[in-house]
This record gives sequence, structure tokens and C-alpha cells, in this order.
Amino acid sequence: MSVWLPSAPCTPQACAAPARSGTAVPRAVLRLLAFLTVLATGIALIPVVARCAPARRDRLVRRWCRMLVRAMGIRLRVTGTAVPDGGVLLVANHISWLDIPLLAAVRPARMLAKTEIRAWPVAGALVALGGSLFIDRDRLRALPGTVATIASALRRGAAVAAFPEGSTWCGRAQGPFRRAVFQAALDAGVPVQPVRLAYRTDGGVPSTAPAFVGEDSLGASLWRVATARGLVADVEVRPVLAAGAVAHRRELTAAAEMSVTGVRAPHPAPYRIPAPAARRPRLRPLRGPGRTPTAVH
Repeated sequence: MSVWLPSAPCTPQACAAPARSGTAVPRAVLRLLAFLTVLATGIALIPVVARCAPARRDRLVRRWCRMLVRAMGIRLRVTGTAVPDGGVLLVANHISWLDIPLLAAVRPARMLAKTEIRAWPVAGALVALGGSLFIDRDRLRALPGTVATIASALRRGAAVAAFPEGSTWCGRAQGPFRRAVFQAALDAGVPVQPVRLAYRTDGGVPSTAPAFVGEDSLGASLWRVATARGLVADVEVRPVLAAGAVAHRRELTAAAEMSVTGVRAPHPAPYRIPAPAARRPRLRPLRGPGRTPTAVH
């Protein structure tokens, strides 16, 4: 286990509570069927969409992602506008698997994903096909190489999306932003686009039904979202942090975190290998009259 591997205290039992008022089971089944139909159609059209011009391809991806969210009965509310083209690092708080199509609905991007997703049935192949950049969170030594790969993609004009918390949270709490991905933006000299994600009911009450946390299964999460009534996804695109505005990733991370969460969460102390303790001199008595002990190192 990596010494920096992020984790959240949220669990499905304590945090991801379903809405008290749910839709009828037949309606939930119809939502799931609609979601799977839109998903399958998008997958089938990937070879066609890939041959489109970049601007048209991005429009089609944004439209498809909005359809995915709406198929689950979720109303989408987007405020603000993302950087339309060129290299940019999109960062957002992380609550649910729904966060991925929500970000793509704002600006299609290459996702930064953990390597374990590669082994997931269907989803793993889909994520890889979408050009995701994978990070091995269990190998600290692999981190500099991952940062270099992200920076290279950004320099080539790609948009890269990341969740700096490193783990999903229920939405009522959030974790500190990790700094490594911001180093890639600094190295590439590209702007950072913060995005705030939130889920609520149509009455304005925050909802944790979409939260995908702890040992939650994808099937259970899908059913919880499909049976929830009146879900609204708020996507707030915050002001961009221009390239070169700050010189150190610590300040850039703090600025992005403040923009997304409104607070600066306390950061854990960086892991350092402890320095060896200084050796104390050992006294060795010398035999003979008038001799004093001599320090031996």
C-alpha cells in the first residue's frame, strides 16, 4: 500500500442514503434501460465519431454525456464556460461515477484514472478506449513518470480531467487536493479549470443518493440513482487559473481547492524518510594509572 494513497471515511451505509421518496420500480427499470441504450449506442458509434473533426467530435461527446445523465432521470444545470480549446487541466471534487459524464458534458477530456479500472469488465475497455491516462497509486516511484505523461499530453493541446481528492466523498464532506497533478500543469504551462460538482433534489436539498463511496457496488449505485426522485446535478465552472499565475504547485493546489470547495482543507504532512539518529559517543576506559576514558565513535 502506498504511503500517499488517499482514502475517505464515507461508506454507503452511513453516507450514500437513498432518497426517502423513490420512484416506482417500473420507472426505475425504464431509466436503467434508457441509460444502457444510450451507453451502447455511444460505444457503437465510437469508430465513426473518432473520424470527425475535433470540434464536431467534442460537440457529439458533450451531447452524448448529457443524454446519459438525463436518461437516469437527472436534470443537468451548468453554469459558467470552460476553456474551449487547447491544453487545460480540469479539476473537480469527486462524489460519483456520474462525475465523469458531467465533466465531459463541460469539456471532453482524457480522464486520469487508477490502473485498477483497466481490469473492470466493459468499463475498463471503454475507459481505455476513451484515451484515459492511468496512474498506479500503489507505486510511489511511478508518480514522476505519470506527471511527465500528463504534462506531455497537456503540451500537445489535450484537455486532461482529474479528481485531486484521489477518492470519492459523499458530497457533505470533501478531502484535501493532492498536489502531483498540478505539477503537470505547471510543467506544461497550461491553465487549470476548476469545476464544482454537487447533487441535490429539485427542492434544493443536498442529496447523497449519487455518492459512490467505500465498498459500494456499481449495480447498487445505479439502482439508488434510478430510484431517486427529482435529482439535479449542479455543474459550476469556476474562473480559470491562468498559466504562470503562481510559481509553485502548493499555491496552485490551494487556489484550485478554494475555488472548488470554498475552504482550504488541512493537508497531511508530506511523507519523508526519517533521518538516522545521531550516534552517541561510547566511552571506553583505558587501563593504567592516571588514564581517563576516551570517546570511541
